[in-house]
Amino acid sequence: MSLRALIVQRIRNHGPLTTAAFMDLALYHQTLGYYTRAPRRTGRAGDFYTSVDVGPQFGALLATQLDEMHRLLAATGSPTFDLVEVGAGNGQLGRDLLDAAQTTYPELYTATRLTLVETSAAARAAQPATLGRHRARLAASSAAMPDQVCGAILANELLDALPTHAVTMTSEGLREIYIDLAGDRFVERIGPLSCPELAAYLARLDVALAAGWRGEVNLAAADWVRRAARRLQRGFVVLIDYGHTAGELYSGPHDGSTLTTFRRHLVGSNGDDPYQRGGPAWLAHPGEQDITSHVDLTTLRAVAEEEGLEVLGLTDQSHFLLGLGALNETDSGTDPDGVEAVRHRLALKTLLVPGGLGSTHKVMLLGKQVGTPALRGCSFNPRTAESHA
Repeated sequence: MSLRALIVQRIRNHGPLTTAAFMDLALYHQTLGYYTRAPRRTGRAGDFYTSVDVGPQFGALLATQLDEMHRLLAATGSPTFDLVEVGAGNGQLGRDLLDAAQTTYPELYTATRLTLVETSAAARAAQPATLGRHRARLAASSAAMPDQVCGAILANELLDALPTHAVTMTSEGLREIYIDLAGDRFVERIGPLSCPELAAYLARLDVALAAGWRGEVNLAAADWVRRAARRLQRGFVVLIDYGHTAGELYSGPHDGSTLTTFRRHLVGSNGDDPYQRGGPAWLAHPGEQDITSHVDLTTLRAVAEEEGLEVLGLTDQSHFLLGLGALNETDSGTDPDGVEAVRHRLALKTLLVPGGLGSTHKVMLLGKQVGTPALRGCSFNPRTAESHA
């Protein structure tokens, strides 16, 4: 049975699905979900690009931040450094981090115990081969976070793909958007809230929602931050994702739904799905395309603080990478005009350029029992960049 047929049958048997339930099936069904069926979904042969796909530069710069975090912990008696990447895929970012650590930060490399957390069994199976010579650094490959972490928990482009509820403000008050059927076609229906937490979530933000407004409430992202905070004994959490403050997301320039889909590097295309032409693109091809929504940074920050984490920094990816020395990584190799050097500079440009990955992605740095150190990733001062121009 196809995933579409399975979802159709479930709706007919049990009634409309919340958008969160639809996304959970489309993305994470044990055998048919988008993320569970294949070891890799990104890059030229995939459906979309991430910072990791641009080249090893992202991992190398991120290793600079992790080295600083390791040194802060080691100075107070932590001999090992747990590095837990959640949503690790086939381990490509882990490999890039360890490549850089082995070459540039040998103490970090020796201390690192890498745990790759990934729901896809196919991706987990590919991780040892991807890590190659770094296999000895892999302490665990699992579908769940370890119970105790002393080091850093890293989530790169994870939270935006967690199943989210969709809601809308009507003249009768807040309502939820469900996925129902019109024949064999998926359609949106407005109904009562599936749980009281949705109204409570928006009430805490104190945002004004006009009739006709619609957007997403990602309870799963907030829950993930809670779990990460409780499992982190001492150290840091690094979150990198599409995101906005609540003011921007719910009542500013992003006032409206941010649900979108990527398939074969096309954004929001129904393509050749005979059932969904003219309908919301993210309902097409369940199990065959990504579905994302932008992250509410205000709520994530509040949840982190409620769980005892310190917010050490919040910036965009461009400024984060510039703080880590991206301006000093202008070439690779001995020939500044060689092919590899040109590729290196183009990769850095892709990571940093405004309007692209550099500004759409935000970085939140959290700490637990480490004080409030001024981390290098939050140190970039635009004035210091003038000398590099």
